[in-house]
Amino acid sequence: MANNSHNTSEDIFSTDPIDRFPTHSTHPPLFDNEDDDTDSDHNEDLFVSTLESPPMDTKTTAKNNTIEDPMNDLMASHEIDLDDEEDSYGKNGLNVSSAGEAVNGRQPVGPLKATLPSESSKAILSTSSSVTSGANETLKTNVNSRTEDQLNANAANKSASNEKHITITVGEPQRIGDGMSAYVVYKVETKTDYPYFRRSHFSVNRRFSDFLGLHDKLSEKHLHLGRIIPPTPEKSAVGMAKVKMSSKEESLSSAQFFEKRRAALERYLNRNASHPTLCADPDFREFVELDTDLPKATNTSALSGAGVKRLLSRMGDTVNKITFRMDESDPWFEEKQNQIESLDQQLKKLYTSVEALIHHRRELTQTTGAFAKSAAMLGNCEEHTSLSCALSQLAETEEKMEQLYSKQVDNDFFYLAELLKDYIALIGAVKEAFHQRVKVFQMWQHSQQMLTKKREAKAKLELALKTDKISQANEEVIEWESKVSRGQEEFESVSKTIRLEVERFELLRIRDFKTNIIKYMESLLESQQQLIKYWEAFLPEAKAIA
Repeated sequence: MANNSHNTSEDIFSTDPIDRFPTHSTHPPLFDNEDDDTDSDHNEDLFVSTLESPPMDTKTTAKNNTIEDPMNDLMASHEIDLDDEEDSYGKNGLNVSSAGEAVNGRQPVGPLKATLPSESSKAILSTSSSVTSGANETLKTNVNSRTEDQLNANAANKSASNEKHITITVGEPQRIGDGMSAYVVYKVETKTDYPYFRRSHFSVNRRFSDFLGLHDKLSEKHLHLGRIIPPTPEKSAVGMAKVKMSSKEESLSSAQFFEKRRAALERYLNRNASHPTLCADPDFREFVELDTDLPKATNTSALSGAGVKRLLSRMGDTVNKITFRMDESDPWFEEKQNQIESLDQQLKKLYTSVEALIHHRRELTQTTGAFAKSAAMLGNCEEHTSLSCALSQLAETEEKMEQLYSKQVDNDFFYLAELLKDYIALIGAVKEAFHQRVKVFQMWQHSQQMLTKKREAKAKLELALKTDKISQANEEVIEWESKVSRGQEEFESVSKTIRLEVERFELLRIRDFKTNIIKYMESLLESQQQLIKYWEAFLPEAKAIA
């Protein structure tokens, strides 16, 4: 039996056991006295030898699978932590720790221990290895993901730092001339770092008709391609007639009309400037940069020949929209058109409500002012001193509230009403872009129908053996085939452009609504806080009435 045990030891340890252990020992100790430096060196060699040993003979009993140690029972109480395998296990699945290190977060209670895995422990260690491998893959994925996110963030920051900007400001209008020949010019000031502008800061004077002419030029060049062209502010013949018929002194009372138009023109130019294609257009660059008068836009008048043609064209497009229904094959366009229609209806309803709100708040402003005057007059007639002072203080408070309400009316108008009005007009431009796609589709279908007719005519000529006309018919077929191919390409190009334009429109719409609503809410909060201060200042006066 001793010989069998000795042979087993020889199978376990690849080095010569005679040099390390007495031959009479059945179970050689793993380490001798730790105080002996020489023995410690041998123990270290022994431990390495054990790690590098070949698998045990299958005839070896389970009893000999473990090299016994006096501290085995105590060390067995320490659980194996599968979540930290790389720190706890060597390559062969052995639990390895040094005397001065913690094992799985615990301080060791005895000398080193090396346990050879049994069949069950091998399965556990195999599972642990797979878990650790998966954890390592997950860690690598997370690291790669974080690295990619960091690179994307750095690229975004770099892109933001390299992003070009353009800001356009429309200044206060100036009236030129008198009577019906008078007109108004607006100072358009531009600051930009785009390379295709000759300067970084410049200003020009433009009439309202120049803005209308710019819109017509951009629509003519880009609308048929599927671009969303921002609409210009509406003309107000009544407002301008009042300005022309009034004197320069009386025109100061129409400052609100000019302020509304100025703000609308500024928004119009900045919308064009924010579009990468429209901003680079030569007509747009000429409009904001050329420091001379532009050619007069004669076709902007409603009574001109171009205006009549434009009106008839719009009527024809309206009839076409009503009578023609396109069999939509792309569900994205069908869904977007339904969303645009629903959004248009809801914005119009909201705009009507905001207009009613502005009307009622304006009435509140006027009523508050009338109340302030009445309170002041009553205070002057009152003989009681403290009551007269309180009424006078109340009148001053109401006057301040009148100014506050008037300011809030302006905030209602510029932050809500104008925003809704602009986007109702922009939705009209989006619908116009969708209609351009329908028109391209109609032209494509017409080309296909004509191609079919030409092919039938060619086939009839071939059957009739009219060789003198076959060549001409063949040329016509080739011509219409090219038209069909161009129509299909144009339809696909317009569809792709509209997709990009609508996505950009949605992003800008969300940004604009967020910005304006935040500003509007801040104005409301500021107004209410100021209102509380007014009443808190008046309260001691009211309590002081004897």
